[in-house]
Amino acid sequence: MTAAKPLYIKVHPDDNVAIIVNSNGLSAGTQFSDGLTLTEHVPQGHKTALADIPKDGEIVRYGEIIGYAAQDLPRGSWIDESKVVLPEAPPLETLPLATRPAPKLEPLEGYTFEGYRNKDGSVGTKNLLGITTSVHCVAGVVDYVVKLIEQHLLPKYPNVDGVVGLNHLYGCGVAINAPAAVVPIRTIHNIALNPNFGGEIMVIGLGCEKLQPNRLLEQAEGTIPIKVDGDSTSVTSLQDEQFVGFKAMVDSIMATAEKHLAKLNQRKRETCPASDLVVGMQCGGSDAFSGVTANPAVGFASDLLVRCGATVMFSEVTEVRDAIHLLTPRAADEHVGRRLLEEMKWYDDYLNAGQTDRSANPSPGNKKGGLANVVEKALGSIAKSGQSAIVEVLSPGQRPTKKGLIFAATPASDFVCGTQQLASGITVQVFTTGRGTPYGLAAVPVIKVATRTDLADRWFDLMDINAGRIATGDATIEETGWEIFRYILDIASGRKQTWSDQWGLHNALSVFNPAPVT
Repeated sequence: MTAAKPLYIKVHPDDNVAIIVNSNGLSAGTQFSDGLTLTEHVPQGHKTALADIPKDGEIVRYGEIIGYAAQDLPRGSWIDESKVVLPEAPPLETLPLATRPAPKLEPLEGYTFEGYRNKDGSVGTKNLLGITTSVHCVAGVVDYVVKLIEQHLLPKYPNVDGVVGLNHLYGCGVAINAPAAVVPIRTIHNIALNPNFGGEIMVIGLGCEKLQPNRLLEQAEGTIPIKVDGDSTSVTSLQDEQFVGFKAMVDSIMATAEKHLAKLNQRKRETCPASDLVVGMQCGGSDAFSGVTANPAVGFASDLLVRCGATVMFSEVTEVRDAIHLLTPRAADEHVGRRLLEEMKWYDDYLNAGQTDRSANPSPGNKKGGLANVVEKALGSIAKSGQSAIVEVLSPGQRPTKKGLIFAATPASDFVCGTQQLASGITVQVFTTGRGTPYGLAAVPVIKVATRTDLADRWFDLMDINAGRIATGDATIEETGWEIFRYILDIASGRKQTWSDQWGLHNALSVFNPAPVT
């Protein structure tokens, strides 16, 4: 068998490092067509020096300084994370705001999907009964009832895709009036308003919790009030004296669920413009290929969606912070630019209060995949945002007021980011990964994009799209971006199903709670 041709990827002309493409890496003595010779084994995705880099010298990838050499790095040597000194984060006070003219992206017309239109004008991609909880104490009851609904009620309502228990760890034993409590309360409130739940609000509480259902439903900062007495809203409190025994609670919840199911069953898919889509972009289990294959392809698809008039969100503050100087010029105006800085500053202070900093990111798996530090990770992460102007910035759990490209501030944790984007109203999520993860959300379909062909082949029944072909020259960023775009339309229409939905791989909600727990 002929050995594969040795390949490396240099992203920017100014880069003095490149990543190795070949599976299993390349051994010492490997010579490339340009004369570069490896002085030691370099694993796949890891960096090699393209020139001699002296101690304290700049290490440049994506045309940006990702760190400084901890020792002399000869040409052809392996640069792992231990040899890279983390640079200072970009200062927030001196960054240019809204200085880059918006790119001329021609509108895309005629693209549609088959969705569920709601009374408020939003459009869902699924037809689900969501059961919101005001406190974690009732989670066991909700899980019990969900199984009964699936077994005994759903067969009677074939147009309903499923039932989702929206359990969380908030609601009691917390500083409910602390300023930061607005984040989890707003998040839980807005999750109930996700378009995939069709405006049918079903809340189960205990009765003695700090987060009383009326407070959960009322208008708070960044929320729309929910009418408690509306025909589509129901609240059940398990400590109500009418319930004598567990069975009485269950029977009442089942009767209420059936009323909501009957209304949801009337929903039908209809042809909707692509402008009605709200798509979240996220990455997890990232590697050094993320920023050159999957994320740029997702970024291209993001621009296609924006050109259609859709709403696209990217998130993960710590994976944006070190590339913020590349984003503030893209703000649609100075107000949006200042909002970006506010969210970066808020998170800097949050980490400082916990006596940690951005160096806690990346994870061991990220490093094994070739990412030296959070700077390199951030430069690859922001590629998901494409080239469009940023038109709005959301605090955690807020809902957008505009269409276009939006930064929705969230932690970088996969589960927390997914939960927060769900609260912000996404109806489809695109998730890129290089290390691999079975992550999924029950409330919205999650499209998995593999950064490497090795992963796509090995996890053939977990990865939906293979962007690894970009690294080997078998596909372009543009071709893969169009593939992702069309796949989003198919998934949103119910014509196709993601692997995570086929297997039922759905993670629990993880509401971001920066407020004190008492």
